[in-house]
Amino acid sequence: MTRDTPPCERAYRRTLALLTLAVALWATAWAVLTPGFRSPDEQNHLNSVVRLAYGGGWPAPGEAHFAPVTVQAVAEAAYPADLPGRWQHRPQETQFVEVTPVPDDERVRISAQNALPAAGTSADVDQMTQHPPAWYALGALTLHATGTADARWDEALLVLRLLDVVLFAATVPLAAATTRRLTGSRSAALLVAPLPMLVPQVGHILGAANNDALVVLTGAGVTYLAARVVTGDLRWRTAVGIGLVLGVGLLTKVMLAFAIPTVVAAYLLAPGPRSAPRAGPRLAARTLRGFVALAVGFVVGGWWWARNWLVDGAVQPVGLPRDYTGMTRVPADEVVSDAIGRTAQAFFGNLAWLEVRLPGTFVVVGSTLLVLAGLIALALPGARRGALAVALLPAGLFAGVVVNALRHWSETGVLVALQGRYVFGGLTALAALVGIAVWHALGHRERRLARAVPVAAAVCAVAAVAGLVWAFGAMYQGPGDTVVDAWQRWVAWSPLGGGTLAAVLVVVGAGLVAAVLAAARWHHAATTTERRAEPVGDLARSGA
Repeated sequence: MTRDTPPCERAYRRTLALLTLAVALWATAWAVLTPGFRSPDEQNHLNSVVRLAYGGGWPAPGEAHFAPVTVQAVAEAAYPADLPGRWQHRPQETQFVEVTPVPDDERVRISAQNALPAAGTSADVDQMTQHPPAWYALGALTLHATGTADARWDEALLVLRLLDVVLFAATVPLAAATTRRLTGSRSAALLVAPLPMLVPQVGHILGAANNDALVVLTGAGVTYLAARVVTGDLRWRTAVGIGLVLGVGLLTKVMLAFAIPTVVAAYLLAPGPRSAPRAGPRLAARTLRGFVALAVGFVVGGWWWARNWLVDGAVQPVGLPRDYTGMTRVPADEVVSDAIGRTAQAFFGNLAWLEVRLPGTFVVVGSTLLVLAGLIALALPGARRGALAVALLPAGLFAGVVVNALRHWSETGVLVALQGRYVFGGLTALAALVGIAVWHALGHRERRLARAVPVAAAVCAVAAVAGLVWAFGAMYQGPGDTVVDAWQRWVAWSPLGGGTLAAVLVVVGAGLVAAVLAAARWHHAATTTERRAEPVGDLARSGA
């Protein structure tokens, strides 16, 4: 691989920083746009964070309850009144746009008197203790560090949303680094950096308060380190690093268990240490490192799930039994296609509690492009080993969601838990697969890839704005309302004032423009000479 000059590397880092900032600002816009508790289980996540912040511990699944502050906050948020963009209008239900917001100074504040449920309470169960407490402990620390542990509920919720924005933004350079490692191309790496902005559901979920953002970050970390391994990085510190990141993910949510095949595949497919002269010792050395990575992951976080199995008889005990009353039964001849289609829909755009749906055309096009990119990355020589290793994570997550839903269907006749956000732990892997596919499509030529970077940045910026505009109308603009009416409603519900909201939008717009301009400048910096980028490590030699 041709060694680039330091100025080109500096231009790469500067461009990546601005693209990362643009994604972070986009997610921030989602954080301030979405009404309170209009993301799945958001009131439960806030409740569990507040409980830890006030010393309430981590009760067994099914034994945690809503605190008085949460109960009042849910009422003040007008949950579950129907949003105007709901996929099916229900005139008999309370409409969000018809509810008068509680004035800011009258909204309930968190305090020692209302932060914990009273003994023997009959309040709703908070099922989040079916998960490990890593993200919730981080959230509690964040509330204390920012002085919002005793703030109004909507202010504390916004702080937790912004925490998730920070965690999510850290995945952007990891996606770029993974792509660069597997292709050897800086331009391919920059091309994938803004891709999250193409998917409205990503901004909606990762700009909300939930444990998914830490899952996405740890999934990104495992993906990047696995890419290093499969391209020849067999250092012990890399194996320990994979184990540490995997362990933190397992202390967040069971979804990171689906990263284990990626770790195993990375070590099996990696070129062996050069000091080992025969295939047997090379395989043994790789196997040993992979075992150490998994062992560290178990010690850090995997023990939680083993303990559940031993104590509760289930890997993830049920925190709140599901009520199937009134749910539509799905015929046997439609169940598989329905499960796959609904999961894809929820991946690309099912806002709020899955009731505001992105038009199906976008879902079909997006799904087709992702599958096509994956097939290209896996089929063509140049980065096949790396593509296979990282693809196992999103593929496993998607299959896990569908198979779990089919298992429930076989017992109940209904499909549940078809959450596309569960696949977000593989976002970095999906971005890398797209980057590899484009790298192949453009003939591995850096000049062509550099030309594609500003195009990708501009398309993603336009999609980012379009998604926010769509969500704004779906959340705040009722029948017959003007844009001004919707804006005033947003301001009335928001913990921020109108001037602050306007300033946020200006900064977001400026960040998007700056990112596109930086991408255009990268094109000029990178195309002064044409270079052919090649994969690193043994992939370059083997053509795998």
